[in-house]
Amino acid sequence: MKSLLDTFRNPLANLALAVLPATRAFGVKRALLNALGFEIGADCKITGGVKFYGRGRIAIGNDTWIGLGCVFIVAPDAAIVIGSRCDIAPRVIFHTGSHRIGDGRRRAGEGYSSPITIADGSWIGTGSVVLGGSHVGSASILAAGATLLAGDYPSDTLLAGVPAIAKRTLG
Repeated sequence: MKSLLDTFRNPLANLALAVLPATRAFGVKRALLNALGFEIGADCKITGGVKFYGRGRIAIGNDTWIGLGCVFIVAPDAAIVIGSRCDIAPRVIFHTGSHRIGDGRRRAGEGYSSPITIADGSWIGTGSVVLGGSHVGSASILAAGATLLAGDYPSDTLLAGVPAIAKRTLG
């Protein structure tokens, strides 16, 4: 039964998030996603058009907002964990997979994956890309349109740019 659930987990979640009202029915969405094996915290609000791909663990904390059209691409061996009281703006992409640099015949070499962690109270801006191996400390901001490469980023920090770098400490 578990393999059957694994097979249909994401298509059922994606369908539900496509047909339920975009900014309503948050309790129904939480209950359905938790029943499908996601870990969605109390008062988490997932809006419409959010898409899930891959069979890895996705955990989203209490009182977190997931904006319209966010995409979660998660490998079985690399979780995406978003803390409590986070705000994830529309069209953010979380992607745990990548490739090593290959030879001249094919530059996308051997594939690998790394987890993503966004700590409590953080804000991820519209259209950002968060790549595997990223760990964002609590109460940090990733500016709109930024690309976050693998690395540990401190708490209370504004990150911006492509690739994102620490711009300043927040008070």
